[in-house]
Amino acid sequence: MDMKKRIYLELRNRTPSDVKELVLDNCRSNEGKIEGLTDEFEELEFLSTINVGLTSVANLPKLNKLKKLELSDNRISGGLEVLAEKCPNLTHLNLSGNKIKDLSTIEPLKKLESLKSLDLFNCEVTNLNDYRENVFKLLPQLTYLDGYDKEDKEAPDSDAEAYPEGLDDEDEDDDEEEEYDEDAAPGDDDEEEEGDEEEEEGEEEEEDDISGEEEEEEELNDGEVEDEDDYEEERGQTINCNKMNENTIAAVQ
Repeated sequence: MDMKKRIYLELRNRTPSDVKELVLDNCRSNEGKIEGLTDEFEELEFLSTINVGLTSVANLPKLNKLKKLELSDNRISGGLEVLAEKCPNLTHLNLSGNKIKDLSTIEPLKKLESLKSLDLFNCEVTNLNDYRENVFKLLPQLTYLDGYDKEDKEAPDSDAEAYPEGLDDEDEDDDEEEEYDEDAAPGDDDEEEEGDEEEEEGEEEEEDDISGEEEEEEELNDGEVEDEDDYEEERGQTINCNKMNENTIAAVQ
């Protein structure tokens, strides 16, 4: 998709003056130049043209409110002096992965007085001796070079050159909390179920104990009844024997 068509699609029925952020990554530039971008984008604050085959920024329109410009992974080797004229309030500039070999190529950036962060990662200029020290001397307005300050402290997230769109940290925290709650809920249910099962098992054991005691009582009662029957039977036999002896003695007399 060429750059003009991509810009038309990114407008989404808006007028250029309504656009504050414009991402044109991976589209095709015509002859390595910016096309389709005009002065009508007067409110534009963020422009990204990563990997579009640019060799020059000469066709960049006047964008007074532009603060962040992404030009990484192109074939730019010079002509940066137009940036001070076209984007005077630029604070973040990413030129990583371009054909910049010498410090003289970035010297025109001195005129960008508001420039706070510059990225030259994967450019040949980074192989020069004392590269970082010399760049900070050349561009004293810089706070961060390739994501680190003069003391090699990493730039905070607020200064990182990332797309403005994206998931907020608060949304991520909310998602993590929701996932945690969802994971915790089944565990609670399992504990309740285990507790119910233990209570049921305890009730069954109590019932078994009660039934066992009742059986023992029945056996004892049965034993007592049997003993009484045996006693009555023996007593009857004794009485009969006594009567027979009395009859025998009477007959002899």
